[in-house]
Amino acid sequence: MRRIETEAHITEALDALVGADPRLGPVRAVAGDVPLRRTPPGFASLASVIVSQQVSRASADAIFGRLAQLIDPLTPQALLAAGEEPLIAAGLSRAKQRALLAVAEAACRSRLDLDALCHMEAEEAISRMTVIPGVGPWTAEVYLLVSAGHPDVFPARDVALQAAIGHAFGLPSRPDARAAAEIAESWMPFRAVAARLFWAYYREMRGREAAPLG
Repeated sequence: MRRIETEAHITEALDALVGADPRLGPVRAVAGDVPLRRTPPGFASLASVIVSQQVSRASADAIFGRLAQLIDPLTPQALLAAGEEPLIAAGLSRAKQRALLAVAEAACRSRLDLDALCHMEAEEAISRMTVIPGVGPWTAEVYLLVSAGHPDVFPARDVALQAAIGHAFGLPSRPDARAAAEIAESWMPFRAVAARLFWAYYREMRGREAAPLG
């Protein structure tokens, strides 16, 4: 399984996707630039994904920017030592505060190896991550996409992806997570690049970035 590591990998995968599903040709034309979206694996990367949960990209950028300034470097040890005050000051919800603290504690106690996860098959990595409170399938899938460069994960619960698919294919309503996942099955083994494509399409469709931090 080749990871998505370079812009050339994105181009190759997009060519393969359009060849397999011609509906994606017009999507690619509208989307324009499809960013690589890679960050180094580790706690800061997962923290940025958690911050991105259920908020706009602009809000996530602002909150994570404050958090990274208040806790620098942003490591599990530093976050646990800092306590709740910087989490509150950064603007994190209670749920996200609990999630970050749970991830930091798991990492410090060697119950969560965020680097090792990037070398596992997606299903195993997701199952290990989602036992941590506050880390659901969407968070785990996005982490694997941006930090592991996994080629075949698709965060079907992402509302922007659902909206982009519905708009691009002229569907009567936005597909839910199950429907989006079913549509994405035809894009194996490059579903992660298809996700990047539809985030780029959404950006052009709505005039704002909706992809998670990464």
